[in-house]
Amino acid sequence: MTDNPANETRVTKVMTFKSGKVALSRKYRREEVGEDLVRFASLFQSLAALPILPALAAQLDTELIRRSIFGTAAIEGNPLSEERVGEILAEPAMSTLRDRAEQEIANLGKAYKQFAGPPADKSRQPFIVTEQFIQDLNRVITADIAHEHHAPGQYRDHKVEVGNKDRGGVYVPPKIRADIATLMTAFVQWINSEEVLHEGVLVRAALAHYHLGLIHPFGDGNGRTARLLEAVIMNQEGYMYVPIIMSNFYYKNIDDYFIAFRASEKVSGGDVTPFLHFFTRILIYAVLDVQESVHGSIRMFALRDYYRFSFEVHDITRRQYDLLLAVLSRAAAVFTRKDLHLDTHFAPIYRNVSEKTARRDLDRLEEQTLLIKSEKGYRINPFALG
Repeated sequence: MTDNPANETRVTKVMTFKSGKVALSRKYRREEVGEDLVRFASLFQSLAALPILPALAAQLDTELIRRSIFGTAAIEGNPLSEERVGEILAEPAMSTLRDRAEQEIANLGKAYKQFAGPPADKSRQPFIVTEQFIQDLNRVITADIAHEHHAPGQYRDHKVEVGNKDRGGVYVPPKIRADIATLMTAFVQWINSEEVLHEGVLVRAALAHYHLGLIHPFGDGNGRTARLLEAVIMNQEGYMYVPIIMSNFYYKNIDDYFIAFRASEKVSGGDVTPFLHFFTRILIYAVLDVQESVHGSIRMFALRDYYRFSFEVHDITRRQYDLLLAVLSRAAAVFTRKDLHLDTHFAPIYRNVSEKTARRDLDRLEEQTLLIKSEKGYRINPFALG
């Protein structure tokens, strides 16, 4: 392994047997990613300052993990809906056989629980990456999934092609196990080096993601393993919630994701700016999304208290109060007057109430600006408190 001077290319070149020299690079144009990193730091600071009670934290964790697992699996072609992903994650461990798609989700749920939780060490020390840890990630992610050319956690010894011509082109990673073993040893040494640590946790996490994808050491599960490694590195240094949801935004921007990979791989001189520029953009999307979720949840808690106050001062009746709580907890955002008698969510409240009285309740709640009426029906006014 040879390392060029840092003030020249910031690129480490690793000599392999069959694949020639492979670059491990921290070379990128700082001005193209620096602004987004500064903006992210400000947004994350605002997120960290929000009051997140335990009940809200648990709800948020469940939601973000579901969305992330749906996204990271969908990138690799998993056909299951986000709703079905949530159902599988909520199921207890099953001994019955699953099909491949369901097993992928069950494995990811186990991997997120085992590896991507908040750090036990509050000192927020950099996460030291090891080959064993990466192999363990892959072993859990690909367990019990039949694959002709893959053994969970074991480096491959065959040729693979990554990508397609419509998403930046096809890339052929190193082909033999000996080269992969050499590169993985060099990779963990490099990603833990003082030079890479000095880049900061966010850039380091992105570099780990990119280079593990570049080496593509396994026969299956490489993308899922690389994205989870990125999340683990960020989690370890205190970046709550955002690392977990990143995969959902990689999926939502899947074409740009693959194009950024290929663009960095194709650039001469080892410049990884295209991938880092894409990564920082996803950081912004992710932190804004988490902020919105937290704000929305806090607003719902506040509305619940406000409804209770309105009932206690007799601005609304007990039945109207119960209706507001039912609407607040209902998955669908809009409901109609007929739903009060037909929807099982509301029917117990309005079982013995006439349509005229139900209409009067809705008029009263609209007058109090607690409900908003539209052509499609009624919905909660999220800004009833201002």
